[in-house]
Parts: sequence; C-alpha cells; structure tokens
Amino acid sequence: MTSLDLNEEEMLRTVFFISDRTGLSAEHYGKTLLAQFPQQQYQLVTLSFIDTRQKASIASKKIKDAYRITGKQPIVFSTLVEVDGQLIIKSTDACIINLFNAFLKPLEQAFGEASSHLQGKFQGNRRVSDNINYQQRLDAIDYSLSHDDGVRYDQYDEADVILVGVSRCGKTPTSLYLAMNFSLKVSNYPLTEEDLDKNTLPDFLLKYKHKLVALTIKVVPLSKIRRARRPNSEYASLQVCEREVRISEAMFKHAQIPVFESTDTSIEEIASNVVQSMELSLGESKY
Repeated sequence: MTSLDLNEEEMLRTVFFISDRTGLSAEHYGKTLLAQFPQQQYQLVTLSFIDTRQKASIASKKIKDAYRITGKQPIVFSTLVEVDGQLIIKSTDACIINLFNAFLKPLEQAFGEASSHLQGKFQGNRRVSDNINYQQRLDAIDYSLSHDDGVRYDQYDEADVILVGVSRCGKTPTSLYLAMNFSLKVSNYPLTEEDLDKNTLPDFLLKYKHKLVALTIKVVPLSKIRRARRPNSEYASLQVCEREVRISEAMFKHAQIPVFESTDTSIEEIASNVVQSMELSLGESKY
C-alpha cells in the first residue's frame, strides 16, 4: 500500500487532476473526456494547490509511484500555468493533458502576444486583489475546504449552507463550486453508519435545519463510483449502497429538507438548485 492507497492486486490505472488552485476545472474537463471511454476502469486522484516547485516535485513522485506500482501509464489532467511546475510534471512519462495550454496558444495567436503565465488571476480593468469580493471568495473557499467531510461540525454556525448525504454523492465538489462561484461558506457532512442506524439526522445537524440541503444519488452509479475508489469492498456493494440511499432519503423526508439528485446532474446545476432552494440573497455582496 502506498501513499496513494493503491491496492497492488487491482492494478487500476491512475488518473490525476492537478491544479495550482482547487482542481475543480481539471476535474470537470477531465471527467468529461473520460466519460467518452465508459469501459475503462481507473482510480481518481486530485492534487490541489500545486503552486510551488516543491509541491510539483511531490506530485511528480506520486505519479511515478502510480506508474511503478500499476505498470500502467497514468493520465494527468493539468491546469498548471507556471512553466517550472509543468516541466516537473512532464518529466513523469505520464500521459499529460495540459488544459490551459490547449486554450492559451490560440489566445496568444489572436492577441499577438505571449500569456503572462500568472496563476489564477483575472484583472480586467482593475486588479482583482483590490476587489473586496475576491477576499470573500477566498474566505469561502478556505472555509469549505476546512469543513469538508464532516470536519469541525461544531463550527457549523458559520456556514451559509450545510450539505448532507451518503459518502460519494457529490457533496465536496458541490461545496467547492458554491464557494468559488457564489462566495458561500459551505460545510458538508457524510452520513455515518451510526447515523443511518438511528434513522434520523443527528441533532447537531437538525439544529441548523434552515441551512440543510441533502444530496442523493441512484444506487448503481453510487456503487460504480465507490468501486473506483475501493474495488471489491462491502462499502461499494449494491446492497450497502441501496440500504444507505433508502434510509438517507427517508431521513431527509422526515426532516423536511430540500433534496437534490446528483446522478447525471452537472455540478453547476446542482449548485444552482441549492442556491435557489435556500433562497439566499445573491446580490453583489455575495459575488
């Protein structure tokens, strides 16, 4: 077992999403492309905030380890902008798909100048750092990252939205999308076996019922997603997935909170539904 949690018996190809920011863009475009190869099996690894040479070197080692252990060339979807980081990742002999380069070169030709290769900045007519909304967005992203997967649920009073659902139903990407695009502080909570056995949402969640939004997913897709993460595990079995989805949906109905289906639904659409359901005031102060 390595730092990637690879099971040597499975020998699944590893697909990496690498970014100098959250990795959501790399994941979105990468998964869209991967969907064109439905018969392929692989495990997914996201490496976010790779914004220094040191972090790029660590990411490079993880990619090389995956190649060595599985014997299958890893695939890397990258939105790295900084040249040194790109070169370090390129040295891994993985199949590298740099999504930024694919779009930058045509833009350089159209504008007749080379790009600045700045990480994640759009200035327009004024510096984004001068915009107070930029800091709000950063604060929201930081909050959502530090309150992911049930962490710090004693601080949920600071949240704008609390997403709840079974494991692997899309809570984390939805949380980060809401933070990045709506500057909302979003925490998410995965229902545990203990929660499901009680057939009711935990009291510390019901305390914030006005902030709660549930995500659910169809059983077969959930099992497939879990198998990619933990092949041949009880966690990924159809029986376990069916039980968790059935009980969780009953819990949501009993609590009378909004529920949205994440199966075959884009993160953008889910996030839009969440915002509308919460009837949040999204004037300029929230953008």
